[in-house]
Amino acid sequence: MREFLTTPIASAVLWIAVLLVMLVVAYYALRRFRDRIDDDRQTASDLLTNFREMHQEGDISEMEFRTIKTVLGRKLQEELKDADGDE
Repeated sequence: MREFLTTPIASAVLWIAVLLVMLVVAYYALRRFRDRIDDDRQTASDLLTNFREMHQEGDISEMEFRTIKTVLGRKLQEELKDADGDE
């Protein structure tokens, strides 16, 4: 039996099996990591609130705030459409 395991074909099959197991473990680890990252993302509404506070404190100008508001307004509409589509 030991002689069979030393043949090139048996070694190749064994290494391929080890590689497949490692790939499956890496896939599940990355999937869990990505799910955690998605949970940490802020919505457009949260970002708009943060930028509004920055504008009120004088950290960003009126023009910068309007630009940000325009971009985030579009993203907020997309999020609302996606939320309506999920229901």
